[in-house]
Amino acid sequence: MATSAASDTEEAARSILIVDDVSANLQVITGQLEARGYVVLVARSGQEAIERVAFAHPDLILLDVVMPGMDGFETCRRLKQNEASCDIPVIFMTALTATDDKIEGFRVGAVDYVTKPLNTEEVVARVTTHLALCALRRQLAAQNRQLREEIASRGQLHAALQRSNAQLEQLAYVASHDMQEPLRMVASYLQLVAQRYGSRLDADGLEFIGYAVDGAKRMQALINDLLAFSRLSTKTRPFEPIAIAQIVATAEFQLQMAIKDSGASITKGELPTVLGDSTQLLQLFQNLVGNAIKFRGDAAPRVHVAAQASEEGWLFSVSDNGIGIAPAYFEHIFVLFKRLHGRKDYAGTGIGLALCKSIVEGHGGRIWVESSPGRGSIFRFTLPRVKAPT
Repeated sequence: MATSAASDTEEAARSILIVDDVSANLQVITGQLEARGYVVLVARSGQEAIERVAFAHPDLILLDVVMPGMDGFETCRRLKQNEASCDIPVIFMTALTATDDKIEGFRVGAVDYVTKPLNTEEVVARVTTHLALCALRRQLAAQNRQLREEIASRGQLHAALQRSNAQLEQLAYVASHDMQEPLRMVASYLQLVAQRYGSRLDADGLEFIGYAVDGAKRMQALINDLLAFSRLSTKTRPFEPIAIAQIVATAEFQLQMAIKDSGASITKGELPTVLGDSTQLLQLFQNLVGNAIKFRGDAAPRVHVAAQASEEGWLFSVSDNGIGIAPAYFEHIFVLFKRLHGRKDYAGTGIGLALCKSIVEGHGGRIWVESSPGRGSIFRFTLPRVKAPT
């Protein structure tokens, strides 16, 4: 009911200017329109119509063509040349039925044409239709203006974010470089002390130096992982087709020492081509395969990488026969700096799986784990497939 009342009020507020030099026409049409709640204004000449429009700015104009002095065509032409009145719809009323006259009416800016003698029901129907169309056009224009403003605002925001990302990337690089240099110096000089003066130190002294060197190395690893994590949001580039088989082969090469030392075997199913960032996808598979090797049990690690088509794109899995994970920790392992084991048991910074989650989500996918203690783990994640050319 509230909506209907608002609509009735809006319609009652609409005004229509009727321009005709014949009083009988004015009286008939005016009565019909006022009976439907419109506000009706009248003018008896083209010049008077222009003056009324400048003062009242009606919502629609019914304009006679044949009038003394300025005819309807010239009146419409001048109204359309004026910025203040160019958007007001004009419907011509005339006894002229020749095609050339109708074409001229549309050429000077009219939206419709009714012929005399006037059928008042037809006139009212056309008035109602063009007022509705005009309202829709104005609404669309307002929405377009708002959209352009939002696009401009987002463009400014995007530019600001790009500047911020560039600054953050530079800051991360400088911080990592400046922090790693003193750490390398500390580790190097402590190792020199152990080499040159080890014979003069007791067991405790050598143990303390070992702790210090290990701490410096762990700090270096933490800085490198943090830098890799921060670059996920700042080092973005357009996705391209990536052959996952090549990515996994490169990850194996990077992990060859760990594979050799652990006696691990890596097997692969048929792997597809996906859309993505090759550097980030290499980090993803290297972390998951590396974790499968690291968190192993007594048996030699067996890691299998597979993929299958799904509704979300490609569903990948990296499975192992390692120590497994209790269900209570399934969500925790993807949190930054979250560790389930002490550093004495397993080295690491607690960033690897958080990095994997960020990479997968940045590619529009999701990642989760299926596991139980002592029975290995399966990390599953989705990636977008390459669309076939049309």
